[in-house]
Parts: sequence; C-alpha cells; structure tokens
Amino acid sequence: MYFCNKTQNMKRIFISLFAALTAISSFSQEEEDKPKDGWTKSGNFSLLFNQAAFNAEWTGGGTSNIAGNISLTYDVNYRKGKLTWDNRFMGDYGLTKIKGDDFERKTNDRLEINSVLGYQINETNWAYSFFTNFRTQFAKGYDFDDSTNPVTRIETTRFMSPGYLQFGPGMLWKKSDNLKVNIAPATSRMIFVNSRYTDVGNDPAAIEAFNLSPYFGVEANETMRFEFGASVSGYAKFDLVENVTMENILNLYSNYLEDPQNVDIDYIMNMVLKVNDYLSANVIFQAIYDDNAVKGFQIREVLGIGLNYKL
Repeated sequence: MYFCNKTQNMKRIFISLFAALTAISSFSQEEEDKPKDGWTKSGNFSLLFNQAAFNAEWTGGGTSNIAGNISLTYDVNYRKGKLTWDNRFMGDYGLTKIKGDDFERKTNDRLEINSVLGYQINETNWAYSFFTNFRTQFAKGYDFDDSTNPVTRIETTRFMSPGYLQFGPGMLWKKSDNLKVNIAPATSRMIFVNSRYTDVGNDPAAIEAFNLSPYFGVEANETMRFEFGASVSGYAKFDLVENVTMENILNLYSNYLEDPQNVDIDYIMNMVLKVNDYLSANVIFQAIYDDNAVKGFQIREVLGIGLNYKL
C-alpha cells in the first residue's frame, strides 16, 4: 500500500511539474512571425563526455572510468495553409567503461520517431490531428551479475525487443513549434518482442509461471501485445535565462483494456548551458513508469560537457 501511494504521488508530481513548465513556457514565448508554407528542417548532434582517473597512490577511494553519450535530434516539418505535418527523429546511445570490468555498460539507448499530422480549426491554436509514435533501442541490453568472478551477463533486450508502435486520431493544441500538446483518446498501441524471450514450449507449468511475470506485458509464446487506450504528449522548450535552455518532453498512456489507472509516464528534461556554438554543458534527466517493464520508476540522469553541431 505504501509503495502504491508513493508511486501515485510521484506520478502526480511529474504531471504537475510539466503543467507548470508549460505555463511558464506559455508566458515566456515571444511573438513569432507567421510560419511560412513549405518544408523546414533542423537538427542537432551532441556528444557528452565524462571521465575520472585515479593513480595508484590515491587514498580517497574511486575507480577510473570513462563514459560517453551521443545524441541526435532531427526535425522535418511541413506546412501548407491550415495543414501541418511535424516529424522528429531522436536517437541516443551511451556507454561507460569502468577500469577492471570485462564489459562496457550502456547508460542510454533510445531510438524514437514521432509524427503528428494536424489541420487547424478556424483561426485558433487547436487542430484535428493524427499521430504516430515508434520507439525501440539500437543494441542489446544485459543484466550483470557482479557476484561472480569474472562478472557474467545475461541478454535481456535487443533491437525491437521491446518495440512500441502507437497511433491514433486526436486534438492538437499548438502555440508554436516550442509549445504543443496532443491529446489522442483512441490510441492503438502494439508492443513487439523477440520470440527468444517468450518461447517456453508447451509445458503448462512453464506457461503459467511466465504469465505471472510476462516479458514487457507479452505473454508466453507470443511476440506481440495489443493495447487500446488514451495518449497525451506534450512538448515545452524555453529559455530559463540567457544561454540556458530547458526542453521538456512528456508522454502519458493509459490502457483501457487492462488496469487503466496505471498510467505509463515517460518524461525527459534536457537542459543546455551554451558556452559557444560548439561547446555546452548538458543535464539530461529521464523518468519512466511502465508497470509492464518494472513495478516502479526508472530514473536516468546524465551530466557532462557537450560538443554540439547544428544540422
């Protein structure tokens, strides 16, 4: 009961925080020129680097390590009259290597594509919309057993395992490219997995045991799970102070067909302190709640010096 209440409170905190950030962003937006028809393209490539080294005489404790994180975002948008089509590609991959370890370990792995088609309603900020979202990971993931010598690892995930595909009609509120919310109350979601993680044969006991803890919600001997529910996605980007930008991305999903009260949350905050056109300090924070994966919040935080290049 305590864990459930704590989880629910954390959900409310994240949703309230994003609502507050959206309000701040709305007030901080400057008047923009009316967007022109046609295609617009923009992107950013960044490399975050972290490193720590200790010599043999260092008595304070610590282990030498090196870590890097590559991030790529690319937007391709189209406008013609009241019709808009916004597309974003996001790719992140990070590794860390600790001195003495046999294996490097992933710190981040994300491949995501978002597409929203909208048709403006009169002269308002609202539009009829249809969205598509696809996400998975680039490389294999492992669970490590540090109690063995040497350390052993077991493969747990890979490309398209899991893979998520969501799509559905809805309503888009868009004040600018930096402030928008899409509400889709009739969203189809499919979760794809590799059969190597779900095959248990015809043993009834094995099937029953597996279904008590399915792989990302996919049951024994299956490779796909279908869900139908509601999706809300929001994006808010604004300047905190001069040369400090905060980008916030929030995705919510509730499955009507099973435990609709267990809302999935995926929140990403990316704060950039710009030094010059190529150098910045970056802070990345991500919180995920998906009870098909883990009964609790998954938290990721990255802080480092970033090399940036605008595409």
